[in-house]
Amino acid sequence: QVQFVESGGGSVQAGGSLRLSCAASGYTYSSSCMGWFRQAPGKEREGVAAIYTGGASTYYADSVKGRFTISQDNAKNTVYLEMNSLKPEDTAMYYCAADLSGRTVIAGWTRPANFDYWGQGTQVTVSS
Repeated sequence: QVQFVESGGGSVQAGGSLRLSCAASGYTYSSSCMGWFRQAPGKEREGVAAIYTGGASTYYADSVKGRFTISQDNAKNTVYLEMNSLKPEDTAMYYCAADLSGRTVIAGWTRPANFDYWGQGTQVTVSS
């Protein structure tokens, strides 16, 4: 059974930092794409960052480049999202997700439909 335990969300002021964690279990972690998505009220879920656990290639949405960093600890089956210089527009529910089928290799990492499994989400609120 694939499971994720997300943590690290919270409330910060603009310019602050948070580190999200997503601990995965129930599948072969070494061969997957892990992504972070976010969804604000009334908006579509959007891709924030992704990492291919085999080669550790990373990808970012333009809106977070230079501020967010995705990383992994294979020994702990955990993916992190370090978020710096946070802005009010970063406020959203953040979700981690896994692509175990390889769809993202062909179809890209930004579409939620290309991911098989999802965490429960962790709220990030940035005040001005």
